[in-house]
Amino acid sequence: MSTPPVDPHLPAVHLRPPRNWINDPNGLVFHDGHYHVFFQYNPYGPQHANVHWGHFRSPDLVTWEELPVALDPTPGGDDADGCFSGNAVSIGGRLVAFYSANRTGRWWQPITTAESHDGGHTWAKRPELLIPQPPADTTMYRDPYVWQEEDRWRMLVGSALSDGRGAAQLYESTDLDNWQHLGPFAADAPRPLPGGTDTGAGWECPQYAFWPAPDGVGRQGLLIISTWDHDAGPQATAAYSGRETLDGTFHPAAPVRLDHGPDFYAPALLRAPDGRWLLWAWSWEAREPTWVGEAGWAGLLTLPREIALTADGTVHQQPAREVTALRGEQLLYATGPVQTDPVALGEVGSTFDLTARLTPPPGHPGGLRLATSADASEHLDVLVDADAGEVIVDRSHASRDPRAVGGTYRIPYPAARSGAPVELRMVVDRSVVEVFLSTGEALTLRFYPDSDAPWSLQARSVDFTVQAWNLAAPAEPGPGTQDALHAHHPIPAQGAPCP
Repeated sequence: MSTPPVDPHLPAVHLRPPRNWINDPNGLVFHDGHYHVFFQYNPYGPQHANVHWGHFRSPDLVTWEELPVALDPTPGGDDADGCFSGNAVSIGGRLVAFYSANRTGRWWQPITTAESHDGGHTWAKRPELLIPQPPADTTMYRDPYVWQEEDRWRMLVGSALSDGRGAAQLYESTDLDNWQHLGPFAADAPRPLPGGTDTGAGWECPQYAFWPAPDGVGRQGLLIISTWDHDAGPQATAAYSGRETLDGTFHPAAPVRLDHGPDFYAPALLRAPDGRWLLWAWSWEAREPTWVGEAGWAGLLTLPREIALTADGTVHQQPAREVTALRGEQLLYATGPVQTDPVALGEVGSTFDLTARLTPPPGHPGGLRLATSADASEHLDVLVDADAGEVIVDRSHASRDPRAVGGTYRIPYPAARSGAPVELRMVVDRSVVEVFLSTGEALTLRFYPDSDAPWSLQARSVDFTVQAWNLAAPAEPGPGTQDALHAHHPIPAQGAPCP
């Protein structure tokens, strides 16, 4: 039998297996010298079904090894219809995974665990559920997130309350086996977020990061939740920054949208050994299911990001510093003043890392065009609208295939109104683009060029300085491993709603 051609939209440097369905990142943990990234995975096809936990690990966030599937549903068991979302902790030489046990027809997903004593190669599930019943007055319940604080463990679980609010339920334990429910850690009625969505009737995949408070009293906290609607399902991701007082009470500020793109959901956190908070998310497909079925894969994980809070509580994201190690040859360096006609900057591959400084004239949006056809009729635009104080990413013409989703998306950048230049970084990987502003804002979206022409960059109506580098997979990691970042045989991805 002949080998089918590699899908040109399959990512080269974003984590995913070579085939089938993936969604939420799960179980992010540093253990025994390796970063471990688990994820929701259907090993049998590109649909959201048969949910297992897939597994990668890396010593450096650059070279990735695929390990055997970690968790699979137990026929007739509490997780017979899926080992859904959760996280993992490293303690005493073992890994403990906390996850949601799914059974069709049961509206809540009880919390349970599995353990590994060999670095995640094999797992043993606990014989009974850890938390079998949800709290009273809940109408949705799933997705544990566990972390350690000195002599206690804390757990958040996503939920919807019967009064219409989304909530993160708080539990505490001294031994990981016996948990006391303390009530909601935070709860909120649906309220608008930029981009036409809101904070949801239910909260999925709650995550929590924290830092010392600037004034030394209590600490800064960041609660990240994935917003869920009873009818429409997964929507967006919201972040509540705030102050956690000495008694453990969280006092959140107004929510903000964590990522301004349409294809970002269910982010998960990992605290690195050096104290940084790292984040991965699921980027789902933005093309019709028939096309997904033909391709044989769906979903991918974003590149790892560093996430932090500024002194005033502003969320700041940027690619993890290790991502720079994926840069290969410099593809172009160009600088120039505003011109009326488009300026050709040069060819780029379909996988590249770009930095830019852009200043458009008042009254006329300008920026960069990634042309993916010879005549540039198929293109992705990244523009600065100084009058509106926004950076615009427009994929309306990014694919000539009508099965691809279009749309225009915006990142706030108020300083542009006063003429300040926009400094940004953009990572493009075949069918995904991640844009990061120097202000810490981010935007993720998927696009599917249909032309086989070389890709090139143009500057349009903007004062510009642009650099771009090819992104290359690292060398083979060594005997007996698989490189999940291999440019010709990545470990594909796609997503499904955060279960």
